[in-house]
Amino acid sequence: MSKLVLVLNCGSSSLKFAIINAANGEEHLSGLAECFSLPEARIKWKMDGVEIGAILLTGGYDMDERIAKLCERAFQTGLPVFMVDTNTWQTSLSLQSFNLEVPADDHQRVEKLQNYVASHIDSKWIDSLSAASERSRRLSPPAFRYELTELARKACKRVVLPEGDEPRTVKAAAICAERGIAECVLLGNPEEIQRVAAAQGVVLGKGIEIVDPNAVREQYVPRLVELRKSKGMTEVVAREQLEDNVVLGTLMLEQNQVDGLVSGAVHTTANTIRPPLQLIKTAPGSSLVSSVFFMLLPDQVLVYGDCAINPDPTAEQLSEIAIQSADSAAAFGIEPRVAMISYSTGNSGAGSDVEKVREATRLAQEKRPDLIIDGPLQYDAAIMADVAKSKAPNSPVAGKATVFIFPDLNTGNTTYKAVQRSADLVSIGPMLQGMRKPVNDLSRGALVDDIVYTVALTAIQAAQAAAAAK
Repeated sequence: MSKLVLVLNCGSSSLKFAIINAANGEEHLSGLAECFSLPEARIKWKMDGVEIGAILLTGGYDMDERIAKLCERAFQTGLPVFMVDTNTWQTSLSLQSFNLEVPADDHQRVEKLQNYVASHIDSKWIDSLSAASERSRRLSPPAFRYELTELARKACKRVVLPEGDEPRTVKAAAICAERGIAECVLLGNPEEIQRVAAAQGVVLGKGIEIVDPNAVREQYVPRLVELRKSKGMTEVVAREQLEDNVVLGTLMLEQNQVDGLVSGAVHTTANTIRPPLQLIKTAPGSSLVSSVFFMLLPDQVLVYGDCAINPDPTAEQLSEIAIQSADSAAAFGIEPRVAMISYSTGNSGAGSDVEKVREATRLAQEKRPDLIIDGPLQYDAAIMADVAKSKAPNSPVAGKATVFIFPDLNTGNTTYKAVQRSADLVSIGPMLQGMRKPVNDLSRGALVDDIVYTVALTAIQAAQAAAAAK
């Protein structure tokens, strides 16, 4: 329903005229005044069936007592009240010519507008409309990003960033702090970090902590020696290893001083995950660590795994990756329909590679009969409904897969990068699965937004792990 913007002049002499003119009749004056004194939670006075959505005071005068009394209920109920210096006629002309368009490249205004609209939409009501539908539900990229941001805000977690003086990381930390996504702990020389921040045009204030490794490194030596004493760790070697900020950040995580770790903007994947594997280790019930990417297609979000960690998993390991990835998809609001990808569909092909995928599918189905898993499936049969009808008409997954499990790292990493770069898509990840505490790796080509959303993922993982431990 359209809403009326009620325009009133602040001066007392024109009060009655303005209301009569706006309401098209003096009889509405008393009705309007009575409306503002009613106890309803929201003003519901209408003109020709149009609800008042805001009050605009013109003239720039000090507010007259009668105007203030008239608007008192508006202030109490949260009805927007604006004031301008121009007179009523000039203001009306300005409003008629007001440009409501937001430039496509004005990302800040677009995001604020999206967040405002999303915050006023009842998601539970929308979900109820599709609850009884037999059609599979797709989570759109904007909805996914909004959900990530909101869940991270609610989590209120601390995430350590070992590459604290890296420009993209510094800017991402500032954005996370500004949006309330997480409290970021930057490891590095404070002066250098501030210099980088100034060069990026950002201010590091509330929500960001800078830790100088040189000032705290020594206090972690005893704990590192204790954790690695079975491997012959000495204090000398411990001090040497703690020169690596990833090791330092991992120990902060191990001692619960932070809730998660994000690294990889300049470090390799091996540099990022080796210390956590040695010091944090895998979660109970997990036999390996794997990874997923969230691929933000134009109309839905897909999950790709494993594209970063395991070079050539066995059938047993591949089944574990499928289960971990399905659980990750569900945890972030994506209905998991798992396609085990191969170069052939069903029984059309043979060979050791296809047999590995077939066996992994069987094992995953046995371990988790509650999940919808099928394979082997070719990529086109897994994602395209028309191809699925001809290649796998009886598959519960073909044509509507949301989780894609690749047979090896070569296939997975190549596919993810080809899809991302060719289609110019946003991808979030890799998100590591199976760790006792959340640690996430970044691509060295990661953009600032990639880092922001990886921090959000990490904060959410930390909250989910804490909830599961209760």
